[in-house]
Amino acid sequence: MKDCGCEKARAELEEYLHNELCSEDAADIRMHVDNCADCSSELRVGITITEVVQRACRENAPEELRAIVLTRIREVQSHRVIAEGL
Repeated sequence: MKDCGCEKARAELEEYLHNELCSEDAADIRMHVDNCADCSSELRVGITITEVVQRACRENAPEELRAIVLTRIREVQSHRVIAEGL
């Protein structure tokens, strides 16, 4: 493990948050974040944003909104079928 530096840590922070890095790169970033107040702060912000988005995605849209969106999707799809058939 080595300290990867702020530039690499920030560039790969999103992948790190979602466990998309190989174990060696993740360990390097973890080591850097553990020793860098600025990058640690960036990580906390990323974690907070990720948690908020995950909570929001668990909620169901109101039934009226779902119906409107589905109707619009069907309209777009039917227009596409008609346009492709011409």
